[in-house]
Amino acid sequence: MKSTVETLSPTRVRLAIEVPFVELEPSLKKAYREIGSQVQVPGFRRGKVPTAVIDQRVGRGTVLNEAVQEAIPENILAAVREHDLKTLGRPEVEITEFNDGDSLNFTAEVDVRPEITIPDASTLEVTVDELQIDESEIDEQVKNLRERFATLKTVERAAAEGDYVQIDLNATVDGEDVPGGQASNISHEVGSKQLLPGLDEAVVGLAAGDDTTFTTQLVGGDFAGRDADVAVTVRTVKEKELPELNDEFAQMASEFDTIEELRGDLRNRVTQGKQVEQIYAARDKALAQLVEAAEIPAPEGVVREEVESRKQAMVDQLERIGASMEEYLAAEDKTEEQIDAELTEAATEGVKVQLLLDTLADAEDVQVSDDEFGHEIVHRAQRAGMAPQQYYDQLVRSGAAAAVFGDVRRGKALAAVMEKITIKDSAGNGITLDALRAANEAEHNHDH
Repeated sequence: MKSTVETLSPTRVRLAIEVPFVELEPSLKKAYREIGSQVQVPGFRRGKVPTAVIDQRVGRGTVLNEAVQEAIPENILAAVREHDLKTLGRPEVEITEFNDGDSLNFTAEVDVRPEITIPDASTLEVTVDELQIDESEIDEQVKNLRERFATLKTVERAAAEGDYVQIDLNATVDGEDVPGGQASNISHEVGSKQLLPGLDEAVVGLAAGDDTTFTTQLVGGDFAGRDADVAVTVRTVKEKELPELNDEFAQMASEFDTIEELRGDLRNRVTQGKQVEQIYAARDKALAQLVEAAEIPAPEGVVREEVESRKQAMVDQLERIGASMEEYLAAEDKTEEQIDAELTEAATEGVKVQLLLDTLADAEDVQVSDDEFGHEIVHRAQRAGMAPQQYYDQLVRSGAAAAVFGDVRRGKALAAVMEKITIKDSAGNGITLDALRAANEAEHNHDH
């Protein structure tokens, strides 16, 4: 194989590759084997069909095509190694000349990692907002905790918003029962809008034993879009009782003896959460500054692929909730061009950050241990609700394991940058990474 490389831009090259016909022989033999094992010819055992018969049956052109499709990626890989290119994304291939018995000539355009000069991170200073905590935020935390320990008490009165009712439902359309439209003894929080539209309004004012009928539009099933009459009977009305805010509550809801200690702990948690947010804000600012200072060009092909995958993820997400892109655009009052522009901007920034961190990881010779890689796999598997081994096998099958490895390596490179930069808040106070370390430590312990 002979190859030459032509630089099209700082992020793209064109490889011109020539493969003599004799080097295609192994691929050609393999193609005959593969096709031979798939065709059935009377008088020949499967897999034992002579090449001449395959040429007659399937056509020599089909076999050559199969051989070429197999040979192209291998030769691109060899050329990439020969010219020591750091390629990104998928190559675009064009066959320039190929005749049976002659050499295969093709070109492959592919994005490459640009040469990046990285600024010294230790000279970087970023400023983030000063940390402020309002007592109302602690009150909110206490309120949430009280809600968790609330009890339900049956009351002899009509239901009001915020109460819980046990109800029976029966939906009919023109006097005919709706399939799946019957339910008995279900618990419902009045005013939560969790069940059918119109139910909350209908139940307010009903006491145990009372019933009423209301109309609602059905969204799914055979009668979708039709109005249904729903009969609702209230079995019991219960009101939510919140525990009193005293030391007893603190002892029941936490490991603390007094309400003051409990509030102090909640204040610490809120503070730590906000400190971590400060560090994340600093990280984003530092990355933006480094990307700008390094003047990183974004490889177009990689950005295009990234935009496509982000858009597909959006479509999938919308489909899961039963919506379409058109509906989303209408709801957001945006055009598809605007969405594409937003995705392109975000993807461009994301790709530049990846290039920066890859270059940093190379410069610092960042290594990823099996333990670190394993920890990330466990973490992602938990988020996906899968067993780690099953998750890892799926990654390997889809060819995404290398991408996860790259993410871990970039994460380590980013951590190294964060150690070097100076972070201050708007009041001029220095900020350390202690809160982030503590949060990571807690998460690590939770994983094990």
